[in-house]
Amino acid sequence: MQNIEEVKEQLKNLNLEYRKIRDIAKEQRKEFGQKLNQKRKELEQRLAELVAAQESGEVEEIDLTAPSMPNKEIPEIKRGTKHPLMAELDTLLDIYSQMGFDIMEARQLDDEFHMFDSLNFPKNHPARDGYDTFRTEEGFIPPAHTSTMQYRALTKYKFRLDEVEGGGIENSAGQIAVVIPGRVFRNEDADATHEHTFYQCEGIFVSRTANFSQMLGVFKNLFSEYYAEDLNIKTQPGYFPFTEPSIELLIEKPKSLGGKGDGWLEVLGCGMIHPNVLKTAGIDPEKYKGFAWGGGIDRLVMLKYGLTDIRYFESGKLEFLEEF
Repeated sequence: MQNIEEVKEQLKNLNLEYRKIRDIAKEQRKEFGQKLNQKRKELEQRLAELVAAQESGEVEEIDLTAPSMPNKEIPEIKRGTKHPLMAELDTLLDIYSQMGFDIMEARQLDDEFHMFDSLNFPKNHPARDGYDTFRTEEGFIPPAHTSTMQYRALTKYKFRLDEVEGGGIENSAGQIAVVIPGRVFRNEDADATHEHTFYQCEGIFVSRTANFSQMLGVFKNLFSEYYAEDLNIKTQPGYFPFTEPSIELLIEKPKSLGGKGDGWLEVLGCGMIHPNVLKTAGIDPEKYKGFAWGGGIDRLVMLKYGLTDIRYFESGKLEFLEEF
């Protein structure tokens, strides 16, 4: 059942959709606008009903922050635990926070601009095929990667670039440093190593002096901390429209997984942010440089615990979840 805040949030998101009208073909604008107006009318009516019900005392607002009380009449009740992905995500975010990164949350429904246009994917470019994903009837996109948040992160934090430079990731002045965890969706045939729904973590860093060695230093620290051992890293060429040059990062196979210095594991894609991406966000690429990366969280957890099937995470099987 919807509450007042949920309806207000839907209205807020709907307002953003009106901006798309200028990008739609003229012959389609009327129909698009009519649909938005109808949706707005329905939401405003629903909001008025909820407010009236609350004022009349018919609806009791639920305090979502109130602690839950266990049912003492059911002795066999089991307390829940964090999902292993969420527990490991907390660990990753703690490491990033210690390095001075802000945390933003990704969306589970987005649009064409943030999915492609803002990331230097030209119209009809074959690179779009590599991100084949789902779409709603209204044309919204369940994001295929957390990179859909790059434009939002760059525009939200670009005011910091004008502050006095801090000289390092641990100081936010003069730079953008943010990581963005989120759920992503792809049109995949599910098997032991592929899933249509999984989690990623995006990272962005921008400053006057951002460079490759700084980026590799972040990764060296991140994975050594996460796997609790000093791990070597290496790179190999990659391609992403939103970074140039682009690389893929590999880490030395951790000893906890039987590594003996003779194995490498690919963990994420990364590179220097393409000038077109910075320009789109209103940042001068002649003045500022940046690097960005994104990688799957599910796979990191699988490697850490030696899991063999990615589908376990979305299975809802208590036998699996209770192991953690």
